[in-house]
Amino acid sequence: MDLLEYQAKELFQQVGIPILPSQTIQNTTALKRLQIPYPMVLKSQVRAGGRGKAGGVRFVENTIDAIAAASAIFHLPIADEYPEVILAEARYDAQSELFLAIVLDYQRQCPVLMGSSEGGIDVETLLEQMQSVSLRTNFSPYLARRLAVKMGLTGPLVTAVSGIIGKMYELFVTYDLDVIEINPLGISADGEVMALDGKITVNDTAINRHPDLINWRSEQWTGHSWLPGNLAQGQIGLICNSEGLALSTWDLLNSFGITGAYLLDEGRSDITLGEQLELAFNHLSQAPNLKGIFVNLATRATDTSALAEDLRSFLPLPPNLSSEDRSLRGTGPSLPQRQRVPQRQTYTGEVLPVVIRFSQGNLDHLQQMYDNSLVHWHNDLETAIAKMLSLMPQETALAQG
Repeated sequence: MDLLEYQAKELFQQVGIPILPSQTIQNTTALKRLQIPYPMVLKSQVRAGGRGKAGGVRFVENTIDAIAAASAIFHLPIADEYPEVILAEARYDAQSELFLAIVLDYQRQCPVLMGSSEGGIDVETLLEQMQSVSLRTNFSPYLARRLAVKMGLTGPLVTAVSGIIGKMYELFVTYDLDVIEINPLGISADGEVMALDGKITVNDTAINRHPDLINWRSEQWTGHSWLPGNLAQGQIGLICNSEGLALSTWDLLNSFGITGAYLLDEGRSDITLGEQLELAFNHLSQAPNLKGIFVNLATRATDTSALAEDLRSFLPLPPNLSSEDRSLRGTGPSLPQRQRVPQRQTYTGEVLPVVIRFSQGNLDHLQQMYDNSLVHWHNDLETAIAKMLSLMPQETALAQG
């Protein structure tokens, strides 16, 4: 379950992570009762990413400006999601911005501290500067300071930022989080740190242990998180089931020279993961220049069979598949055949290749079923990426060097 920004900041406040004065508003009339002085910033409260570039964050100088801006934000869908509330927040004069996150890495089977000296909405620059520290042992302030130093911080900032990381980890373990992120963490001219935005993802299997968070579950969320690239220029469509996993996979693909890939982070809580995947494939069917689709999912071994059935319901079947195996194919949600992404023709006239990686579960049957086809199943992440690279067109492979 993904929390909205104002909800994440309520948790930040509980552990002493500094946040700015703010209020939520449900309509433009509420702006007249704000206790926050102008100038301020109005921020759309949606779970989808990219709200800043979409116009969902606006700076205002007075009530008249605020009413016009709030009206526009309430009527602005971001990845098909309309905000139910807007966060009105005091402005902050940040001299620099950092990125901090703690992510539960299913591949490494441990939490990972992540930090970048370049925070904000320029995700490509952010990822170029990304540093990480794996928590192979219990958390300690030393590991937080180690990350801060790897980020290039010096002097009092090392202490301030490592202190923030320690408080983030407190929330991470207390609420069974998959992801906790501050982007950006603003740094003022005098070295003051301030969480200017926040993202928290609670593990769905643990949500019942935290009744104080259940009321925050939104049944109306229909958003996605979009990261670097676009439909017209992307090389690979990347689908993951958490933003932390998406960022780390993106970074790994980037290290192999794949740039401009289109990335969709699917983490919805109102429909099943199988239904989310079909929506993701359907959306990527609009991309004219993709060279392949890479699916990287954090899974439990007990979920593998059911999830594989969901995927096979809309993936292309191998031409020589036996009638017995065809009968095992799930029915799945129905979409028009022209929308099914792997069926369309792309480069060299071949069907778009798909590589699917499950972190756990036995995939032997699926690998045998799809032998010598353009759908490939793996458990090991490096093997899956190597297969994706081998399926890229020759001109792309040459460009990667």
